[in-house]
Amino acid sequence: MNFANNHLIGTAATLLICSSAAIGATDTASDADIKSQRATLAATTDEAGFGPQSPRDIDSRMGSNSRQFQDAPAFSAMNLCNIHFHESAEHKGGEFTLSAGNGDGKGYGTGYLYSGDLTDAELTAIDEKIGSGEHGELVPGDTIEVHYVHTTAQVTPGPTLGACLSDAINNPQLRVETQIYVLVNDDSAHDFMQLTEIGQVDGFYQAVNIPSDTGTPIQYAGSTTGPGYNEAGSPFQVSWSVRPQVAKVNIKTVGEWLNNNVFDEDHAHGVRNLVVNPDLLSKIDG
Repeated sequence: MNFANNHLIGTAATLLICSSAAIGATDTASDADIKSQRATLAATTDEAGFGPQSPRDIDSRMGSNSRQFQDAPAFSAMNLCNIHFHESAEHKGGEFTLSAGNGDGKGYGTGYLYSGDLTDAELTAIDEKIGSGEHGELVPGDTIEVHYVHTTAQVTPGPTLGACLSDAINNPQLRVETQIYVLVNDDSAHDFMQLTEIGQVDGFYQAVNIPSDTGTPIQYAGSTTGPGYNEAGSPFQVSWSVRPQVAKVNIKTVGEWLNNNVFDEDHAHGVRNLVVNPDLLSKIDG
């Protein structure tokens, strides 16, 4: 769940859990740079008591982190508190295994991309600029990882991880329902406005149209994400559900959402380096 760089109440706490090939197309970070960041992460978390971290390779069940916490309830029994996305998938696996490269070493131009094929029509450029900012803009063919963040706190959906907390509960259980999308120039593809539609079901705020046909979610214990944690452990515990299959979404509808949403989101967030240290990963059952 990257509030990959959304902040948690006054202090800098990135919630969790994309990055596309268009942003940061030229790598500036070397393999040695990424290796160094991972070594620093290992050193700063060694015997410090950190729980399992995210993101991870969901095709691998390995992990030796012994810190345990209770799984959050099913998202249907929690309140949706935030929706945001990263440019490129933070997680690896399923249909998103193509590396975007090392990027700038700060979360942009890196991550994982849809590993399937797209048609020339789907990749046709569009005139409007989508999510334009200092790191570029989204274009057809880009991959995004969307985090539908849920909390056990009694809250209404809103900006940042702060919306997932309340005066009554500052340490709620958190769950992130995760869906990877590939952006296409196709009016018949999924409508992002519909995919992020909010309603109330049995008294809980919900994103009522999260895809249910993109494979059985891989569930595991992890943390918040975002490039701010490339060299430091995240102290926030998160129950993750990551769907292994990618869905196509009409890029123009992503632009509509970025122009008007209750979460104050107007761009794609950066991604945290994939966590590969077994000491920082939970073991996935099954």
